[in-house]
Amino acid sequence: MAESAHTPYASTVDPAEVERFSRIAEEWWDPTGKFAPLHRLNPVRLAYIRDRAAAHWHRDPLSGLPLQGLSLLDIGCGGGLICEPMARLGARVTGIDAAERNIATASLHAGRQDLAIDYRATTAEALAGSGQRFDIVLALEIVEHVADVDLFLETCGHLVKPGGLLFLSTLNRTAKAWALAVAGAEYVLRWLPRGTHDWRKFLKPSEVVRGLRAGGIEAQEIVGVVYSPLSRSWSLNKGDLDVNYMLYGVAAGPAPI
Repeated sequence: MAESAHTPYASTVDPAEVERFSRIAEEWWDPTGKFAPLHRLNPVRLAYIRDRAAAHWHRDPLSGLPLQGLSLLDIGCGGGLICEPMARLGARVTGIDAAERNIATASLHAGRQDLAIDYRATTAEALAGSGQRFDIVLALEIVEHVADVDLFLETCGHLVKPGGLLFLSTLNRTAKAWALAVAGAEYVLRWLPRGTHDWRKFLKPSEVVRGLRAGGIEAQEIVGVVYSPLSRSWSLNKGDLDVNYMLYGVAAGPAPI
């Protein structure tokens, strides 16, 4: 792989985005609050990660601890909505976020649940610079908030152990995504605070795949995540990538045992 032109300690953090989420950090665990959409989305995200990871390591996804012994990093962990269930599935979880208030909220909540999660107020770039690597890396609903997409995606890849997995979810840059995720969710339904998303920072799947490849990750599957207003629930749909989508990829090298 050609050497990256980026400096090892450059940052992809967007200070305005960090400040926006810091202001509402106390609301992470309120299922009816500003993060309600993530609470509703969580069951689909969790099942996708669990099932694909279990298949990769030849485990039963419905066993009590299908991720036992695997190290997992959640980049942009917020208040810990993904970290906690991943820990309950047996993973050794590290959650990082650039917003110290998010980390404080996540640490306090995990402590109340008696969960041992390694929360750190740091960036993906700083962690990669330290040489740490993980079996599973999660970058969920974060890439559309960073300042340097290419550097962020490359850095995510460098954080995955050889043979490990990376999971990413984000929004597609389509007219439908603007209508539903920005106009609809922020201004009509008011699911999210206005200004949460900038449509210009949404990414087409091909752009994500290309960026991850620079970090040594080869995408294996891309699936749409579709909301049904009738059932008020999310589901996977391989044929509809127009708005929300998830993907997973594998880092070059044999999967760790």
